[in-house]
Amino acid sequence: MRFSLISLIAASLIAAPAAAAPGSVLLIHSNYTAEELLSPCQEADNDARWGQAAEIECEQYIIGFVDALEVTGAVGEGKDICLPEQNIPDEVRWAFMRWVHADFTDRKAMMAGEALMETMKQDFPCKQ
Repeated sequence: MRFSLISLIAASLIAAPAAAAPGSVLLIHSNYTAEELLSPCQEADNDARWGQAAEIECEQYIIGFVDALEVTGAVGEGKDICLPEQNIPDEVRWAFMRWVHADFTDRKAMMAGEALMETMKQDFPCKQ
């Protein structure tokens, strides 16, 4: 029974990419909102006991997001976003918190990635 269950799960995982339409890209979509990212970003400064863990959670998300932008060439000279030269995770974290709070009612439900993108476009534009 255990072997059958494992075989069934493995087969479904292998078959899932094959089920995609030819030429399509399988995307994993996150429902992580700006409000959900804001929570650990704020707790990093507000909670003496768990603040360090919250800061790691927030900044690791930011680091991954920024790394993806850098790898794809979406940031840098000639683009909309030029990142700060030092302390990128902390600078982006502070900018993100300010940006979301500037219009919290509308921005809290945005996807975290979209909110980070808008934050960086506003706070870290490339000088023309």
